[in-house]
Amino acid sequence: MSEVTKPTVRTVERTTERLLASDVFESRSRTQPPRNGAGFIREAARDVPVYHQCDVLVVGGGPSGSAAAYAAAKTGADVVLLERYNHLGGLSTGGLVIWIDRMTDWSGHQVIRGFAEEILDRLPAEAKAGPAPAEWGSRDPQLAAYWASRTSAFHGIVSWAPTIDPERLKVATQELLLEARVRLVLHAWAALPIVEDGRVTAVLFESKAGRQALRAKVVVDATGDGDVFARAGAEYESDIDEGDVHHSLNTAFVLGGVDMNRWIEFRTTEREQFAEFMRLGRERLGFFQAPYVSWRNDIALFLGPRQSGLSALDVDDMTEIEIRSRRFMAGHCEFFRRHAPGFESAYMLQSASQLGVRHTRRLKGVGKVHRAQWPEGIPLGGEIGVSPSVSPKFPVISVPYEALVPARLDGLLACGRHISCDPSSHGFMREIPQCWLTGQAAGAAAAVAANVGVQPRAVSVRDVQAALRKQGVFIRDPERA
Repeated sequence: MSEVTKPTVRTVERTTERLLASDVFESRSRTQPPRNGAGFIREAARDVPVYHQCDVLVVGGGPSGSAAAYAAAKTGADVVLLERYNHLGGLSTGGLVIWIDRMTDWSGHQVIRGFAEEILDRLPAEAKAGPAPAEWGSRDPQLAAYWASRTSAFHGIVSWAPTIDPERLKVATQELLLEARVRLVLHAWAALPIVEDGRVTAVLFESKAGRQALRAKVVVDATGDGDVFARAGAEYESDIDEGDVHHSLNTAFVLGGVDMNRWIEFRTTEREQFAEFMRLGRERLGFFQAPYVSWRNDIALFLGPRQSGLSALDVDDMTEIEIRSRRFMAGHCEFFRRHAPGFESAYMLQSASQLGVRHTRRLKGVGKVHRAQWPEGIPLGGEIGVSPSVSPKFPVISVPYEALVPARLDGLLACGRHISCDPSSHGFMREIPQCWLTGQAAGAAAAVAANVGVQPRAVSVRDVQAALRKQGVFIRDPERA
């Protein structure tokens, strides 16, 4: 069995345009031998049975897809949600990305609302950890220092950025959608969109029952990788910001039996010893990651080591990441038990069932979220939500409806980490709250389009905004700004 060679390491420093410092590792070696496939096999034509017909089909049950299905159902549509795993929530549950990034602006006002509030309010107190609302926006040095070590304060300002219990979030999401009368289709993988006269009209999917079809008036691509719109022929972009972590991959994991308060005290008060600990970890393990807090003091979260040079669109690369990551989990557990305060009794609790993908494709839309917007803070006419900015030097960022609409393809909207944006903006638009934001907007817009019988690009944005405001989404009026 071959081993991964020692990687090259690049440290991404925290700046006014990047929230966190992080190491990104790259190794071109492969664990398995190369494949030897060649030639083609012709697949015979066949009739595919129609499983169901609906107003809105949402493909992908991650954060954006769950929000889209909920919003479409609340806007009066008959909705089907197709999901390949056995649960909803995507990376926020099965991917163990249980640190939910910032939903407040730098004054402490929550700007990502609607579905985000609805779903988090359903979690019991013991299933989430984060600062109280009265502390959001605080610049008190002691309070900010406390929450900074618990991923809820940045640039000296306390934010609403909780960590959550992924199993509780699975249940809460499932029940919220069932109450909204969304039809869930789990254990089903979207295979191919059907495009007629430039419009997506159906999606073929595979399950244990074989290949079936779902017809829909509007399809929402919430796959995270643009699988539906790419296979339907829509244009997309894939360039990356080499100086960021937004293109890296990993499989997250959690260790149990720890004392994170002891670890945080070590990391924040014994800085020379901590630096030596990190140096030793890189030397011994090569790929190395420090932990984050979770919703419990006795569980440590590892969202890395983050790896570049591999693609989440290549099955061999994805397999390589999984093999490496489980070895990393075992190696980290052993190293931390030996050397890290608070980890003396640590054990391997769980590795994520979903690969931690940050970036593959981004839609080429009618419009986009772009870096030039950051200093402006201006509410766009087509605003369907507001994102916090990456630094107090920037105001909040207006997210336009046009970023969800393909430049040419009809019958489809996109939401989640593959919306239309530039690489710099993708660094935060890929985060879970922003996925809730764009998912809720796409779902509401899809329902409006289906209800009135027009293509998504032709909907009244004011009608979409009205539906979103009814669901508690924060949207500004440009005429009053």
